Amino acid sequence: MNKSFTLSCESTVDLPWAYVQGRGIPVIFYSYIVGGKEYPDDMGRNPDFLPNFYAQLEQEIPKTSQLNVMQYVDFFEPLVKEGDLLHIAFGSGMTNSVANAFQAAALLQERYPHRKITVIDSYCSSSGYGLLVDYAADLRDAGLPMEDVAAWVTENRKRVHHQFFSTDLKYYRRSGRMSGAAATLGAILNICPIMRLNDAGKIIAYDKVRGKKAAIARTIQEMKAHALSESGYGEKCFVCHSNCLGDAEQLAAALRENFPNIRGEIRICDIGTIIASHCGPGTVAVFFLGDERAPGTGGAGK
Repeated sequence: MNKSFTLSCESTVDLPWAYVQGRGIPVIFYSYIVGGKEYPDDMGRNPDFLPNFYAQLEQEIPKTSQLNVMQYVDFFEPLVKEGDLLHIAFGSGMTNSVANAFQAAALLQERYPHRKITVIDSYCSSSGYGLLVDYAADLRDAGLPMEDVAAWVTENRKRVHHQFFSTDLKYYRRSGRMSGAAATLGAILNICPIMRLNDAGKIIAYDKVRGKKAAIARTIQEMKAHALSESGYGEKCFVCHSNCLGDAEQLAAALRENFPNIRGEIRICDIGTIIASHCGPGTVAVFFLGDERAPGTGGAGK
């Protein structure tokens, strides 16, 4: 592993903690509040954590908040003392935390002028953010200098596609992302909204289909339209889900059938507590490299 700089990220990469730790990537953790108690994002460290979280979700929608400047300073400083730092942040389309990460980096740059401290807004979310970080770790391990890794991330961050659908609209209604009437009608008609992230990293709901089978077919159609080399796609592909592993496995099987040249195994991950606090259970997503994401209008996350 290239030790010439440290690559770090945030817990919203929605990759297992053991995997991220094994790749030598330090993580700063978000937290959420439910029932007046604060809980740190878990990243799969405790196998009982997510089931307990979903039980809590039935009773109360958690509150999440951005990371503040001092949290970033406390996280960055030990890493900067050891060497140069490249931090890839959770996308600004989902949170304003990245502004605080930039401010923390500027403060530390004054304290450690001999160090290189770079923060990049990923414009990504969940395991799409994780996919971007994973590619950056590959380049780091191949021996590329920090400047080259940062340049690749900046050039390709908007080419990480986030294509997803939901089979449970209750939490979109409860969190204010969908009207009660629309959610009720959707449930009755078995409607699945089809969503993506735009070029600014914000959620766009751009289509709807009836039923899970049609949602998976629509997802495959979108990947064929936007993935590099279409059916010959030979890059990585991640899938994640919020408490609906069977749906994620069905999507992964369809992806393998339609894109047999995907590099390595399709990694299936859990959507972590921070993002699941907003989407609830029943959301399935695929992430892949493709053309640059299209612009559009849509609501930010937390």
